[in-house]
Amino acid sequence: MFGIDDPQIWSAYLLCILSAVFCVLYGIVNWNKGDEPVHLEDKLWVKEEKSVEEQL
Repeated sequence: MFGIDDPQIWSAYLLCILSAVFCVLYGIVNWNKGDEPVHLEDKLWVKEEKSVEEQL
């Protein structure tokens, strides 16, 4: 088929295509996940970071 007789080559092509499809579907499903709430220690770290930058 298409001049490629080796089944290992066909399986490599098939796995590449399937992995690309899987990656796209995974990206669509998990598009906006990961929005975590801001914790108090994060706010304190940002405040301290700003004060350090102002001193420089």
